[in-house]
Amino acid sequence: MNPDAPRGGAAMAYAVGILGTFLIVAALVVVMQRYTKSDPIDQVRAAARAKALAELRAAESEAMRTTGWIDQGKGVVRLRVEDAMKIVERDWGKDPVAARSNLIARVVKATFVPPPKPSEFE
Repeated sequence: MNPDAPRGGAAMAYAVGILGTFLIVAALVVVMQRYTKSDPIDQVRAAARAKALAELRAAESEAMRTTGWIDQGKGVVRLRVEDAMKIVERDWGKDPVAARSNLIARVVKATFVPPPKPSEFE
């Protein structure tokens, strides 16, 4: 007989400990399911969600069809898709290298964030 093998009482303690651990985890799963359960979708909630989706799609459609300022201080404009495609065809068709460098310069200008002002203690 192996002297390192657990005896009958020790094996039973391990089995009870493992079974207890599984039961605790199962209880925690049940409790978390109960706490995180969302309300069922009823007619009122479904109508509110449908209305919000329709408003979002209308706003997106309007933004795709009209031009407007995104950041007037930086000179960033929102264009219609058709206009943007014409500009890309015109610029990239003539000189792709110049168009790429122009695009990079415009991205740098549009996303520029000034460095923070140093504090008086620096």
